[in-house]
Amino acid sequence: MSGGLVCAAIDDLGRHPAGCGCGRSPETLDEAVAAAVFRAAIPQAARRRDLLRAVGATAVLAAMAETFPLGAATALAQDAGKIEKPNLKIGFIPITCASPIIMAQPMGFYAKHGLNVDVVKTAGWAIVRDKAMNKEYDASHMLSPMPIAISLGIGSNQQDWQLPAIENINGQAIVMANKHKERRDPKTWKGMRFGIPFDFSMHNYLLRYYLAEAGIDPDTDVSLRVMPPPDMVANLRADNIDGFLGPDPVNQRAVYDGIGFIHLLSKEIWDGHPCCAFAVSKSFIAENPNTFMALSRAIIDATGYANKAENRKEIADAIAPANYLNQPPIVVQQALTGTYADGLGNVVKAPDRAGFDPFPWQSFAVWIMTQMQRWGQLKRDVDYQQVAEQIYLATDAAKFMREQGQTPPGTSTKTFVVMGKTFDPAKPAEYLASFPIKRAI
Repeated sequence: MSGGLVCAAIDDLGRHPAGCGCGRSPETLDEAVAAAVFRAAIPQAARRRDLLRAVGATAVLAAMAETFPLGAATALAQDAGKIEKPNLKIGFIPITCASPIIMAQPMGFYAKHGLNVDVVKTAGWAIVRDKAMNKEYDASHMLSPMPIAISLGIGSNQQDWQLPAIENINGQAIVMANKHKERRDPKTWKGMRFGIPFDFSMHNYLLRYYLAEAGIDPDTDVSLRVMPPPDMVANLRADNIDGFLGPDPVNQRAVYDGIGFIHLLSKEIWDGHPCCAFAVSKSFIAENPNTFMALSRAIIDATGYANKAENRKEIADAIAPANYLNQPPIVVQQALTGTYADGLGNVVKAPDRAGFDPFPWQSFAVWIMTQMQRWGQLKRDVDYQQVAEQIYLATDAAKFMREQGQTPPGTSTKTFVVMGKTFDPAKPAEYLASFPIKRAI
């Protein structure tokens, strides 16, 4: 190590001080380690400068080496950023909500951040959950309510899971069979059968909310049937259901196949609602902290890219093939670009049909828990904010977003409007009590 490396330690501006003779800034890890040790040993900048001038850099370095193992410190610093597990498996459901997770493989976002990721297409949400909980997957595409349900032990054994990033906002729709084109008023839907992808899904909560606002009790007046997203179009064709609230591109595929129409986009229920997410177990983060950080950076990097409208067609073409979505590219393009046929004879332009904002607002989690309680899934009182803070990693997401040149919000909570009613995350109990149609806790 050179004498200049100690000089780097004594200049609080990160430059070598005047008169040291090297005239350069620290460039190596050795230099950074020695700088940190010297600053820690002598916190006062003036005393560091006086010592250097009095005895010289070589003497200072020799004294440091006798009392502190600089070589070991450098080795530790090198290991601190090392990716513990570069080869990973991530499960996904073949829907556009997972666009960032999927596209990060063929478009190189994982490789950019030092990872070799195998994205594994999976048939349904219960299978994704079980494989993730059994550690067959290192991380997973999940519905945004799923890490909450798993962490609270609802619908499965309890495990601590966390959500570092939302994958998509909006991007869902209520699709009805063509025979119901003249039956658009939900107040007339008693006796109908609807498909939803999972009990712990925004699709379930948004459809229930929409029906209840029309005076339809979703548990007694209609039938809600859980089915994997890839099966929704086939069930509509077979007349097993009258409609579904599903993810793209299955909504657009029903129109493409001529068997259904888009009744409304989910953003018309709640504009900016979350849907899918990137999720990882708390144990994985503890065991592989650097891998977790690299993976989060890759996902958030890809999500930021996906949020730009000019990139949507490229992304659609990358994820349409059989090993990913297995859909005609035009179907995926319509869903992602927001210029689409609605099945009612119109070509609609809605650029915000789908968005990709990675920030995990903790108020999203609070709203989800109110709906879990509203419909009898969560049968006990919880500290909404505490649970939200533990599972929705807003602070980490903000850090990773800034690193990728994105602009995160300055707070982790906000109010929003669902079908004309404002939700205040500071008053969840009052919000829950305001609904006339709900289950008893």
